[in-house]
Amino acid sequence: MKNVIVLQHIKIEDPGYIKDLMIKDKVNLTTVELDEGEKIPSNLKQFDAMFCMGGPMDTWMEKDHPWLVDEKKRIKEFVTELKKPYLGFCLGCQLLGEVIGGIVTKSKKSEIGMLDINFHEVKNKDNLFNSFPKQIKSLQWHSYEVQNLENNENVTLIASSDVTKYQIFKYQNHAYGIQFHIEIKDTTVNEWGCVPEYKSALEKQLGYGALDKFDKSAKDNMADMNKYSRVLYRNFKKLAE
Repeated sequence: MKNVIVLQHIKIEDPGYIKDLMIKDKVNLTTVELDEGEKIPSNLKQFDAMFCMGGPMDTWMEKDHPWLVDEKKRIKEFVTELKKPYLGFCLGCQLLGEVIGGIVTKSKKSEIGMLDINFHEVKNKDNLFNSFPKQIKSLQWHSYEVQNLENNENVTLIASSDVTKYQIFKYQNHAYGIQFHIEIKDTTVNEWGCVPEYKSALEKQLGYGALDKFDKSAKDNMADMNKYSRVLYRNFKKLAE
């Protein structure tokens, strides 16, 4: 895996700890900051893999963020035509779900905090998650989710939570959507807490002044999340080689 394109929707949401691992491996990263007007390169064949990160906007906000229209087209090209490895987190997960025929809808309850992710037995045969335990804790910070992928024979459901069915799913064997944030670092929660949309959702869910408690909870679980990120990255790298 030599050349990777990273689609970002706000500068502070990059691949985090996994980015550090890629830099250490001297991976050539092309970062496209879509919210700042940067354009996705016309030739996607040059990239071995695509990362698509989270953001404060939602997939349906095309009037406010017109670049979403082109982004969806290019993700679909990369995943369904070129059939290259894709890893999408949170918004990136939802964008993948939408371009392969699902819908993104408001969750019955926002998931914000360090919460349980439960793996289904199918993960034992999956290239990325086969060595993961049956349950992990990871950071969640979302109010929307992917639904209606049940009739797509190319989709495999890998993990769920009590609230969200499609916490991890894959399209065929090369494109993965991950609704939670396993990629975070020690600085992540405080940085995201500066984003008005994130802070508002956090305080609505957990109460005023929840940021410090959330930050501590994330740091208490950081060693495990970093460990799982290393496994995820190692396996995704094999997929892209």
